[in-house]
Amino acid sequence: MSKVKILVTGGTGYIGSHTVVELINAGFETVIIDDLSNSEQFILDRIEQITGVCPTFYNIDLCDKDAVEDVFSKEKNIVSVIHFAAYKAVGESISEPLKYYNNNLLSLINLLEVMKGKNVNNVVFSSSATVYGEPDILPITESAAIKKSLSAYGSTKQMGEDILEKLSAVSKINSIALRYFNPVGAHETALIGELPVGIPNNLMPFVTQTAIGKREVLTVFGDDYATPDGTCIRDYIHVVDLAKAHVKACERLIEGKNTSKYEVFNLGTGKGSSVLEIIETFKRVTGVNLNYKIGPRREGDAEQVYADTSLANNKLEWKAKLGLDEMINSAWKWEEQLKEKV
Repeated sequence: MSKVKILVTGGTGYIGSHTVVELINAGFETVIIDDLSNSEQFILDRIEQITGVCPTFYNIDLCDKDAVEDVFSKEKNIVSVIHFAAYKAVGESISEPLKYYNNNLLSLINLLEVMKGKNVNNVVFSSSATVYGEPDILPITESAAIKKSLSAYGSTKQMGEDILEKLSAVSKINSIALRYFNPVGAHETALIGELPVGIPNNLMPFVTQTAIGKREVLTVFGDDYATPDGTCIRDYIHVVDLAKAHVKACERLIEGKNTSKYEVFNLGTGKGSSVLEIIETFKRVTGVNLNYKIGPRREGDAEQVYADTSLANNKLEWKAKLGLDEMINSAWKWEEQLKEKV
């Protein structure tokens, strides 16, 4: 019996590559589309080292609809799609909004039009907790208000969800949007992990890059928030736990377990950790000192954001298992491996 085939867009990226590994481990056949604009081709070799399987790979831009059509024509029997591919730098999206609207929305629309034409009816969408903005109530449930986005990146995630909800209502498409909180960490082999281009936008790679000497100092943006230690609180989730949730979502759609045509799930641990807690845990877990300073608040930072994950725990039958120590330890091992590679 042939394996069930899953197409993963953005499959050489950070979350995409970990998800491809978990799909292969779960017995699926994987096909990757990626234009390598925010990832490296050597990740394919790393996936093969981890799993013993090299996924089929197409280096194409999803904004080229003819190229997408060609992949679906060549790869018969795709049963489900996981859509990661998108530009994701929040700051850049504020300064270059058209770049983000054009790429992130056109790629999704092209993908969905081709899926409809090829009768591929299951899609898992990479969304984000940024759709909630500054929450009114904590922890955040899936029924929380969707606030006007401060960035074009956040807007494209909101619009992507809206497109899927409306399309699913009037077509054969079944969709699940997964709203990530703060993915961190790396694979236990240290063969794949987060590869930020330029200065990192996220805390964890800035922590590891500062500790290893790539960055001179880590700035903590504000220590006067109404939190126990004055610094912002976020819900950090290990990327491997996150990847496993995508496998669960695919299986839910393939097996017809979804209870509506369009579903949404929060993916987090349900526990918030402050910036200073991350720094102190890093120092304890690795034994490495970290040069940091307190700076002024950063515009647009929410004070506290963490998830209510009960819906994913109960309906998706998924729960985060790896804690902060594992997240930090794996991220540090990945950073050390990158230094050796250079």
